[in-house]
Amino acid sequence: MDSVMDDLTNEDVADVLALLDSLPYDELDLQTPRFRLVLRRTPDGWTQSAETLATPAVLDAGPGSDEVRVPPAPPIGARGTHAPVSDGAGAGGAGLVAVRAPLPGTFYRAPRPGAAPFVEVGSQVGAEDVVGIVETMKLMNSVTAGVAGTVAEICLQNAEFAAQGATLLRIRAD
Repeated sequence: MDSVMDDLTNEDVADVLALLDSLPYDELDLQTPRFRLVLRRTPDGWTQSAETLATPAVLDAGPGSDEVRVPPAPPIGARGTHAPVSDGAGAGGAGLVAVRAPLPGTFYRAPRPGAAPFVEVGSQVGAEDVVGIVETMKLMNSVTAGVAGTVAEICLQNAEFAAQGATLLRIRAD
């Protein structure tokens, strides 16, 4: 099943949504060993809630390391990817976890226009806390912190395009 999920295209997702539109169901809950995806019908269309079921690990690259670790592409429906990073600043980069875009789309820092952002630099977050949204094909994908800690940097502005795997923000793990 996992290899099938890795091969889904945007057209496949559009076909699934078209099929769902033709059915009387208001919710689809799909869970695999790697992720859980919940689609709900609303008056404005379908909304999405998703979570990555893998737990991130924080690695200390050590002083002076310029190593940057890039995770593999996440499965469709993943809430966000979380990867340890070193920003080349020596020990200052140790313990930072990059929260990456699960899919390409528009990154939103707040739940709706005019609302307060989910987080700011210095905000304390838990692993399951939502830190942003990436809108892809009119589906809102919640992005979670993936690790408990303090928001150290916000890398993209509100309503800015995020490529798949782009770093949205960095968290200093507790």
